Amino acid sequence: MQLYELNQEYCKNIEIEKEAHAKSAQDEIAYINGSTAKYHGRCVSTLYVPKMFTKEDIANFHSLIHTLYGIFDKVISQYRKDASYRSLFGFEKELEDLILRKMRYKSRIPIARIDIFYDEETKDFKFCEFNTDGSSAMNEDRELNHALKLTLGYRQLAEKYCLETFELFDSWAETSLRIYRETSGAKERPHVAIVDFMESATNNEFEIFAESYRKFGAECEICEIRDLRYRDGALYGKEGKAIDLIYRRAVTSDIMKHYEEVGDFLAAVREDAVCLIGDFVTQIAHNKVLYRILHHPQTQKFLTEEENAYVKAHVPYTALMTDSHLPYEEIKNDKDKWILKPLDSYGSKGVFAGVEYDSADKWIEIVDAHRREGYLAQEFHVPYQTKNIDFSKGADTDFLWVSNLTGLFVYDGAFQGIYSRVSRGKIISTQYSEIALPSIVVREK
Repeated sequence: MQLYELNQEYCKNIEIEKEAHAKSAQDEIAYINGSTAKYHGRCVSTLYVPKMFTKEDIANFHSLIHTLYGIFDKVISQYRKDASYRSLFGFEKELEDLILRKMRYKSRIPIARIDIFYDEETKDFKFCEFNTDGSSAMNEDRELNHALKLTLGYRQLAEKYCLETFELFDSWAETSLRIYRETSGAKERPHVAIVDFMESATNNEFEIFAESYRKFGAECEICEIRDLRYRDGALYGKEGKAIDLIYRRAVTSDIMKHYEEVGDFLAAVREDAVCLIGDFVTQIAHNKVLYRILHHPQTQKFLTEEENAYVKAHVPYTALMTDSHLPYEEIKNDKDKWILKPLDSYGSKGVFAGVEYDSADKWIEIVDAHRREGYLAQEFHVPYQTKNIDFSKGADTDFLWVSNLTGLFVYDGAFQGIYSRVSRGKIISTQYSEIALPSIVVREK
């Protein structure tokens, strides 16, 4: 059973009863529009054909994550012990000091979403982004799967196959509490705080995570990071209770940007008054400079031959825009092969892809304007495409080809689930009108 065959089968069923499928799509859309899958009041958008994966794909994801995390562990160890290696990352001293604090637990990257370009036929892949502490969209996948079950397409697929979805909330609460209990002085019923800059927060998602923590016997509150107060050796949120465990959703770049505003939070972290999941060491994987460093001779020295081959095959060539060896003329003259990204950002902010520009002169203007600190150039990978259909305006519509991006949720180093996004163009990001799809595993009955 191949993914492209499942996609063809799904589309063929739609063609046979197009009006009926379009009608059921309205139920799906109505559910989503009334759901909690919202970010700043905007509902997630979707298409009718879900993303389907087989047991072979899931095995591939487990394997690629296992290898990647082995590399992460080696890079983090080298960063912590070798000052010359640390200098490659270029982190400011305040962040470096936070990273080098003594670890309170074994898990170096407790939570992440690893975004990949996955070829559904060859099973090859290229990495797109390593997202650590701010990893989100668990609730989008949950709500999209609720909506999917209202469709005729899903019911027809379920008649022939066993269908499974991914559980992403209770599993994280259980995982993070297990990590917490490795620490000295851990309490049986800890008080947990989910912490973020609330103007950037996915609050509906936080509420569901809070309920999951409560299922496992913990207390939980959602906190604006700037409002936390540290006194007498304890950190407090708005409920006035001492916090034992922080699930950090505030990304490191935002914390460093608002460094003076989060002094109480940072003081509690430095003095080990709270257990921070994840700790600042996660920034080593999160910052996009790692793509360049993975190809660096200093990294190649401590990776195995197999690991270096893995990096060469799956990590796109990356160079800082200020590198002396930057292939500057090639980037300017072969725009479709390159993408420019800020070193430390999220939500695809400030990303420029050459394929999106018809004018070569406009692209050269963008490249020249971003030949500065804080930006990198990266080899552009053309995403795998699949057929889908948009019934949002009724049955009078045709199939379209969409580009795919596969996000792999990883909890304490183990693959846990998938967040699927597509785009009508070659770029999949919030600024290029990305679309989310429900992700399901299809197994033979």
